[in-house]
Amino acid sequence: MKTLNTTVKKIALATSISLAAAAVQASEETIKVGVLHSLSGTMAISETTLKDTVLMLIEQQNKEGGLLGKKLEPVVVDPASNWPLFAEKARELLVKEEVDVIFGSWTSVSRKSALPVLEELNGLMFYPVQYEGEESSKNVFYTGAAPNQQAIPAVDYLMSEAGDSVDRFVLAGTDYVYPRTTNKILESYLKSKGVAESDIMVNYTPFGHSDWQTIVSDIKKFGSAGKKTAVISTVNGDANVPFYKELGNQGLSAEDIPVIAFSVGEEELSGIDTGPLVGHLAAWNYFMSAESDVNDEFIETWQAFIKDEERVTNDPMEATYIGFNMWAKAVEKAGTAEVDSVRDAIYGVTVPNLTGGYAVMNTNHHLTKPVLIGEIQDDGQFEIVWKTSGGVIGDAWTDYLPESAKIIADWTAPVKCGNYNLSTSVCSGQKYE
Repeated sequence: MKTLNTTVKKIALATSISLAAAAVQASEETIKVGVLHSLSGTMAISETTLKDTVLMLIEQQNKEGGLLGKKLEPVVVDPASNWPLFAEKARELLVKEEVDVIFGSWTSVSRKSALPVLEELNGLMFYPVQYEGEESSKNVFYTGAAPNQQAIPAVDYLMSEAGDSVDRFVLAGTDYVYPRTTNKILESYLKSKGVAESDIMVNYTPFGHSDWQTIVSDIKKFGSAGKKTAVISTVNGDANVPFYKELGNQGLSAEDIPVIAFSVGEEELSGIDTGPLVGHLAAWNYFMSAESDVNDEFIETWQAFIKDEERVTNDPMEATYIGFNMWAKAVEKAGTAEVDSVRDAIYGVTVPNLTGGYAVMNTNHHLTKPVLIGEIQDDGQFEIVWKTSGGVIGDAWTDYLPESAKIIADWTAPVKCGNYNLSTSVCSGQKYE
């Protein structure tokens, strides 16, 4: 009996070891892709679509054989529009799930929440949304627009003849880091262009703000001073729906006071009666209406994947598409999904964008890509009314704040730093050894 028990125990132990080895082998046979987007809360209106975009891209890549002979395995978490939870979920993805890369975040506060975890654990994240700049981490690739790829060109457009020579500005934003920093840059830029401080009105509202009657009334009053006035909007998330509805309610047309938005695209407009909003503007690097074969293919693939021929595409989807394809190309180039190797391999990688050109990854972890201004149509789409003649290199540190103008980011030798001060020759933060 004792011999039998010993034999059973040995068999059980061998089986356990075999199962563990099989689990490890199965894990090694996939490349894990983390998806860190809010699927609930105030930002779900924007971020759920990006989660689905990543899943679509993974499905496509797997149909083409995966990467390095391995299938891609998505790992989806929901930080629920709760900014501290982004750090917790990022740690879960990197430590528990052992993902090789993360695609995620929308707001800058969520990205900044995850950033210390990414740097501590040497994770890699692709961030696909326009942001305020003033940052370059070796663990993040910024595939959305920096201020010089969206905010500054938007002001230039409004102040030009094409923009009807606006000389009075309302800076309206959600109360968090992206709008506040972007507006700080814009205030400095506007003043450098001769705009008086009295001709700049700044207003912030909380996430999910719904009562816009007084604010829109104040905007209307500010615009009645006899100078051409425009609103530059960094309002984020589902607060945009009541904001645009109130513009329509108070008859604030694009001819009177045009609004140019940095966080409103086709997805946000899809649930609104856009009739009263015709002529208002948005600045992005992509619009669904862009005419190119690759965009037509992307739209068709997206609508088939989501099983809805009415679903729209938008700029952060294109930024996700670019980032994913750059990461995949770098993995193939490096011959591994290991973070340091992928980082070194991705510099200079070029992939098609959806507007008919190409995006390039620079050594400051920002893209080169075009800037477009679109005008809202009554079908919820944008007519492209202006675009740069070529790609614009994303600037991690703005030239329009004195403390930032002397800082550069370059993650290659000899600098290997995201905030290198040209005046002092000192790297004042994270350095890549």
